Amino acid sequence: MDPEDNRRSWAERDGAYSPEYYAHIGENEVSETLATVIEYYAPEDASILEIGCGSGRHLDHLLGVGYKDLAGIDINDDSFEVMAEAYPRLADTGTFLSGAIEDHLPDFPDDAYDVVYSVETLQHVHPDDEWVFEELVRVTGDLLITAENEGNRPNRGPDAEDVSYVDDDFPLYHRDWKAVFSDLGLAQLLVERTNRDTIRVFRAP
Repeated sequence: MDPEDNRRSWAERDGAYSPEYYAHIGENEVSETLATVIEYYAPEDASILEIGCGSGRHLDHLLGVGYKDLAGIDINDDSFEVMAEAYPRLADTGTFLSGAIEDHLPDFPDDAYDVVYSVETLQHVHPDDEWVFEELVRVTGDLLITAENEGNRPNRGPDAEDVSYVDDDFPLYHRDWKAVFSDLGLAQLLVERTNRDTIRVFRAP
C-alpha cells in the first residue's frame, strides 16, 4: 500500500474502526491515563492537540475534567459529523481540522500546543511519511504522548515485526517510539503498558 492509498483508506473508512465505531465505544482507560498525565505534567490551562482525533472520545473526556483549549485533526470528514451528534459540547468548544496530518502540521508554528498526543494513529503512518514525526516534535511545546500498538511481545517495539495487517485490511507499522522521539531530541518521562497499547510520555527540551 503506497502512502496515498494508505491515507485514502482512512479518509473513506466506515464500519469497523471508523469515527462512528469509536464514538460507540466511548472513553476508555487511555482517556483516563491521558487526563492523569496531563494534570500531573502540564499547566491547568494547557493547549492540547490530538492527532487523529476521530469523533473526539478522548478530547471529550479531557473537556469533562476541565480542559478547554482543545484541538484535533482527522483525515475522515465523517469524524466531525459524528462528533456533533455524540459530543456536541466538544464540537462547539474545540478547534478542528479535516485532512491529513501530513498536510496540516507544516502550517503550524513552532511550539503551537503545550500537549500533543496520538492514540493509535501514528502506527498507521506510512514509512514514506515518517518525516511527519519531526513535525510533531516541532509543534510540541511541552509534552508529546503516544498511545500506540507496539506489538504483543514482552519487549514490544524493538522486537516486533515491522508491519502487520489488521483483518487483512490495513497496515499497522510497529515502531520503537522511544527511539523515534528520543532521536528527535525528546526525553521519555514514563511508559505504561495496557492490554492493547503502550503509552509513552515525552518532554520537549
